[in-house]
Amino acid sequence: MIITLEELRNIKHSLPTGSVKKIAKQLNLEEQTIRNYFGAKKKSPPTLAIHRQSGPGGGIFRIEDLTILNLAKQIIKEKQMRTKKE
Repeated sequence: MIITLEELRNIKHSLPTGSVKKIAKQLNLEEQTIRNYFGAKKKSPPTLAIHRQSGPGGGIFRIEDLTILNLAKQIIKEKQMRTKKE
């Protein structure tokens, strides 16, 4: 999948507080690995299969494993459904 840094950051910023920790725990990864997935630049093992190409708006990313992205989107969808019920 090809996605821009801006799109990744928008997804991360749409997540409720604690979501990075929740995703990391669920996938048995470090929290910094999840943050890096969404565009942070700090080093953390393991490196994920994400390839960044420079360009306008932060560039584009080619993501091979969509697991983290799909979990994030699921959390956002659940948050929106809870908001609609209130």
